[in-house]
Amino acid sequence: MFTALMTRMTRMTRMTRMTRMAGNARMAGHARLERSVRWLLIGLCLSGSLQAASPVAPSASDGRGGAAGVTAGAAAGAAAGAKLPAGIPASGIPASGAPASGAPASGGPASGAKALSPDKHPAQFSASARRLYDRARAQLLQVRTLLNGSQASVGSGFVVTADGLVITNYHVVSQHALEPERYHLQFSTPDGESGDLELLDVDVRRDLALLRLVGQPELIRRMTAAALPFRPADRPLDKGERIYSMGNPHDVAFAVVEGTYNGLVERSFDPLIYYSGSINPGMSGGPVLDEEGEVVGVNVSTMFFSQQMSFLVPGGHAAALLARSRTSAPLKGPAWPRLREQVMAYQDELVRNFLAQPWRSMDHPRYRLPIPQEQYMRCWGSASPADAQGLQMQRTQCRMEQALFISEALQTGYLSVTEEAYDGSTLGALRFSRQFSASFQNERLGGADRDRTAPYCTEDFVQQKEGPPLRAVACMRAYRKLEGLYDVSVLVTNVDAATEGALGRFDARGVSFANATRLTRHYLQGFAWTTPR
Repeated sequence: MFTALMTRMTRMTRMTRMTRMAGNARMAGHARLERSVRWLLIGLCLSGSLQAASPVAPSASDGRGGAAGVTAGAAAGAAAGAKLPAGIPASGIPASGAPASGAPASGGPASGAKALSPDKHPAQFSASARRLYDRARAQLLQVRTLLNGSQASVGSGFVVTADGLVITNYHVVSQHALEPERYHLQFSTPDGESGDLELLDVDVRRDLALLRLVGQPELIRRMTAAALPFRPADRPLDKGERIYSMGNPHDVAFAVVEGTYNGLVERSFDPLIYYSGSINPGMSGGPVLDEEGEVVGVNVSTMFFSQQMSFLVPGGHAAALLARSRTSAPLKGPAWPRLREQVMAYQDELVRNFLAQPWRSMDHPRYRLPIPQEQYMRCWGSASPADAQGLQMQRTQCRMEQALFISEALQTGYLSVTEEAYDGSTLGALRFSRQFSASFQNERLGGADRDRTAPYCTEDFVQQKEGPPLRAVACMRAYRKLEGLYDVSVLVTNVDAATEGALGRFDARGVSFANATRLTRHYLQGFAWTTPR
């Protein structure tokens, strides 16, 4: 049992980097968060899966934290061209992202020139693209979020029922969803007509929203005369089929982009279509049609620093949102309760699936370091040059490339693992201890912000039944408006050798306390000896 651990864990400490901010931290729920973190490892102790350990080698420096966790919008690992998490809005551009007044948008008309549209210049488009655009034109719309009458962001959408229901991305309308008293939704058509929209429901997991056209009966009648149908699930696309993305890129003009269906993205927790075509900011939420004019997907994101690598939410998810929410009343007030409900359900499923997968191991002669399966995570490896002098290091970083978009400042619902193995046999014990301890100081956990509390941490020495003695630090941040959800970070280093060491970090974003406990136990149990002792 963890008798020593439980004794030492009666106090709660923040990370050394964060202590300077303690005097300024005045936020509701801190005491509860402290108790939660204190019991995180205590709960593991009571389960009997861990026991207290004594340090047998110089410990790491008191400076602690972790390499900045994956932020939505950051590339997975350090590899060039890594794909953005699916929840990142590639469109729904903020006003600050719009072209400056008088400057031409990239690929757009020069200042003062009239925007080109496919119905004015048919020669620029294939016969299929022209035919499909003409058929869908009346059902396309631009979704605008207004703040005090001025445009705060723009995206696209499309009419899906005869009674005026509209599909778009959640991230396109997220400002209105979270602050409906400040932001107002409006639509405009390819013919320049406009009206209001109301929000009925969201699917934050798939980045979708269901809206309804409001007012102007005659305009709505024309727009809903032939709503866009969804392609049946029993008629899947084949790789290489031509499909057509529609929307209003960069607030320039409605456009149709011809591209290719390339199947589903590999290593994605939720299905995501890989589309070879250019989706630009402002096209998010627009429909993607097959040759028959049926919706096969919804524009959602693109890969930066690449060409024609874009991603679509499968049309079946939009059809499911429509089926379950078409009779819903408009959402009243901020959508936080609805988001919390959906994120809670998502993280339960994610954690259950992750825990069912056995750990792989980094190739190391002394330690078995936990490396996740690559079913829906992508791993990258790096190491010191073979001829480098001094401290030798090899690293494996694994991260989910999918995240849930909550707001521009908050993305959640993903996992990451980093393992580093060090060899200081050429340095001697003292120099190795100094450098190995210093590596603990570059870890960061972030501070308090409008969405989450500051991280609170607890630290102790633990011993696996069949593994090396470890120094473990467990840290949690509570979500302010998604009650019951936390970010958890677990930092681990071995304390058994004079000139060899391992550093590990596990991060889970947006999980319940119960799942934070399960994930921490699962991670710590992944450390073992390469050869049983």
